[in-house]
Amino acid sequence: MTERSPPRLTRACEAAGPLREIGVPRRELYSGNVLKGAACAILIAIVCINPNREAQGFNPAARHELPVPFAAGETLTYEVSWSTLLTAGTATIHVAEKKPSYGSVAYYIVAEGRPTPLISKIYSLYYKVDTLLDAYTLLPQRGSVYSEEGKRHRVNTTMFDRGKRRAEYEVDTRTVVKKTLPVSPAAQDPLGALYVLRSIQLRPGEKMTMPICDGGVSYKILIQAGATETVSTSAGSFQAQPLSITPPPEAGARAVSLWLTTDAARVPVKLSAQLPVGAFVLTLAHR
Repeated sequence: MTERSPPRLTRACEAAGPLREIGVPRRELYSGNVLKGAACAILIAIVCINPNREAQGFNPAARHELPVPFAAGETLTYEVSWSTLLTAGTATIHVAEKKPSYGSVAYYIVAEGRPTPLISKIYSLYYKVDTLLDAYTLLPQRGSVYSEEGKRHRVNTTMFDRGKRRAEYEVDTRTVVKKTLPVSPAAQDPLGALYVLRSIQLRPGEKMTMPICDGGVSYKILIQAGATETVSTSAGSFQAQPLSITPPPEAGARAVSLWLTTDAARVPVKLSAQLPVGAFVLTLAHR
């Protein structure tokens, strides 16, 4: 199969050098983020441009949607191995629909993670992450994380205001806490970042950075591409390119390795990270 050339997100992408930071309106590219804690191993499994104008108030007919290697209806299912457990849980990522959203059009992407029945008997866990990824900018309009850990329920919501270069972050537990923080005009949330990474192809050895807004904190991730490898999972053997994703020390997140297939679909087939309480590996089980 002939590989499809990567979509051109901006003219700046074409001019970027070996170490790229695509800062909007100049140059900025995207990556993903690993969330913290042992329970978040399953959450990670479900988990990575022209933003000078707000999506709201613009006529979609006057713009062009950016090409992407995914479509509404795509569902990816993963097995999650954690520490010495063969399988700790399962995760799915689903492009639920493509719909009108906030005066534009967006992909509604939903990711869910659950532990195995055995682990659930010990400790109940459930995570749901969603994002509205604008089809014209590949920037998130809004993202949220819902978590159940035992009897604790928590909802984190981030609403992006591109025109004002800020985000409204809200945490809803037994009480509601809100904060406003400045963000890069090209900031991604982790789930949206994963799908943007699928739309970008890097040469082996090439590096880039991307701004992330996650959990009410903004920071940048460094991504470095490696040479193609063969990755085998229960879904088959794939030719995939490894991406090394490194957050800054102050972010409190862990480095992640991500493998994307080299075909046109750019499917994430494997993800691994070392956590404080063990390592986990996510592998594709069904697509």
